[in-house]
Amino acid sequence: MSDGGAWQGNIKARLYERVRERGYDSLTAFADARPAVPLYVLADELGNDVAAVQVLSGLLYEAEQHKRVTRFVRDVLVREVAEGLPNGWPPILDDASRFEVAMTLGRWSAYTPETHEERVRQVRDVLLASPPPPGWRPLSPDDELLRTLLPDEEA
Repeated sequence: MSDGGAWQGNIKARLYERVRERGYDSLTAFADARPAVPLYVLADELGNDVAAVQVLSGLLYEAEQHKRVTRFVRDVLVREVAEGLPNGWPPILDDASRFEVAMTLGRWSAYTPETHEERVRQVRDVLLASPPPPGWRPLSPDDELLRTLLPDEEA
């Protein structure tokens, strides 16, 4: 977890220095090597002076540059499900599990770029109306169900 030093100095340079030290040429390559790992864990791996929101912002920037924002959106959902629903989709949506699902989908929605907000709302509605199988836990942004619900559309 960031110790407050995350907001000191050149944040972008620090992120790229850290991923290069670990043998990656991009933040996306670093994150892709750790599918379904929550954003805060990725930040912790890069140092106590890196915040999860900085990793998120860097990943979005790279996704925009490479016209892969939809894949980024799926990736963030995978990471949020890993954190919020570590045992996968609950078999029954009782009050406790409904709260966990709502928190997970809410965080995902909050991290969604404006360009994809409507699509994310639609996916969220589908997941709640027709839940995935109990225990479903996407392990990558290329999960079959996720690609069906949120297909790539970028040119």
